[in-house]
Amino acid sequence: METRQIKGCLYMGLTSLHLVGIVITFALVCMVGVYSGKQVKNSKDFSVSSYRSGPFMVMGTILGTMVGGSSTIGTAQMAFLFGFSAWWFTLGSGIGCLLIALFLIKPLRDSKLETIPRLISSSYGRTAGITATAFISVGTFINVVPQFFASTVLLSSMFSLEFRIAATVTALLITLYVFFGGVWGTGLIGIMKTVLTFSAMIVLGAAAIAVSGGIRGYTAFFPSYPWFSLFGRGVNTDLASGFSLLVGILTSQIYFQAVFSARSFEAARTGALVSSLLAPLIGLGGIMVGLHMRMHFPEMNPAQALPMFILHYIPPFFSGVLLFTLLLVTIASGAGLTLGVSTILNRDIFLRLRPSTSEKTSLMMYRVCIVAVTLAALAVGLIARGEVLILNWGYLALGIRGSTVCFPLLTAIFMKQRISPSYGTAAIIVSPLIVILGYILPFTLNGLYLGLAASLMLLTIGYLKGHPNGEIQD
Repeated sequence: METRQIKGCLYMGLTSLHLVGIVITFALVCMVGVYSGKQVKNSKDFSVSSYRSGPFMVMGTILGTMVGGSSTIGTAQMAFLFGFSAWWFTLGSGIGCLLIALFLIKPLRDSKLETIPRLISSSYGRTAGITATAFISVGTFINVVPQFFASTVLLSSMFSLEFRIAATVTALLITLYVFFGGVWGTGLIGIMKTVLTFSAMIVLGAAAIAVSGGIRGYTAFFPSYPWFSLFGRGVNTDLASGFSLLVGILTSQIYFQAVFSARSFEAARTGALVSSLLAPLIGLGGIMVGLHMRMHFPEMNPAQALPMFILHYIPPFFSGVLLFTLLLVTIASGAGLTLGVSTILNRDIFLRLRPSTSEKTSLMMYRVCIVAVTLAALAVGLIARGEVLILNWGYLALGIRGSTVCFPLLTAIFMKQRISPSYGTAAIIVSPLIVILGYILPFTLNGLYLGLAASLMLLTIGYLKGHPNGEIQD
């Protein structure tokens, strides 16, 4: 195997054994994908698998989207730079899944409303629903972008591709992944991907600990603060990161689709509970790898910490399997998020404008939306050139999405039609704008806190004002 070091970073050429591992894993995924595609016969199959998913399908859909480039490559990148504060992404995801399992599954399934904007509209009216659709779509779209960055970094590391070519290949792979399978594709392959990813990150974390000389090797090299603190970037910053994950997971369309796709309440709860346990463990593996690469290659590109660790320390055949697993992780997560945006655009915009649309046309529009969202993400990726901290994009996306509908959604579920619609609509508009301003202006407090506080204040006033008599137009 060819190995060379450039500016502290390892670059290693792929051998035939790497390629054998990649091809075998790819073939297995293709077989699952072909089967999943045959299950799609109408738009219900495409979006919620006709409500037939078991607990492992629910888990596969949730983790298949949640555990992506941010949870793996992005976590290793941030650990390389800041240490254990990188854990907030997967730790917050796990807490969010736990809260969904314990408190939200029953009222969500009882509502019979498949999308978040429809839940919002049921209490606050059409304007609130349309406004929520816009901000949720923007937030979810922003979360697609870091998956592009992660996939592009991985493809560049594996095949020495130019950034533009790697980004274009990523767009094509995301489109193909979800284009023919919808939730059946993200769910069935999600189960396979979850098993592969969980095993891979645990193995990689253990390998990093071993080659670093055990935990003592880390503690001897790094000071306890900031490297082993969850608040290494500051309490304000890191706590807001974890909180953005929490509210973002609680208000993510794709996770609600997983809940609706379950064949029963028990299947939905079990799938969400298993997801809440596995997500934080996956993040720990990435942290160990990121810290090891910081110890030995401090001048390398932090985004390449995880793929370069695999290429340098793992035997070629298994390295190929792990590299393809990482690629599958980033592609599938981007595909799941793209599917979530497409569902909202189709059901809450297109079908509202054309309610008499046939099943065939509805399915076609799902796929048109998927292509449009993917091309838009590609354009952003090409403009930014990948010069980003992957997790920061994820935090921003979840913060916008969560602040938009967290409190309005919870009040729509548990306090239906008790709050003035005008104040509910105002909360949906004001809160995400404050979060966005918080990323632009140097607020003392994180913009997420201020946005959520404004949302809660407006909803409280709306509750005191009371809900008008009569039905709200959905």
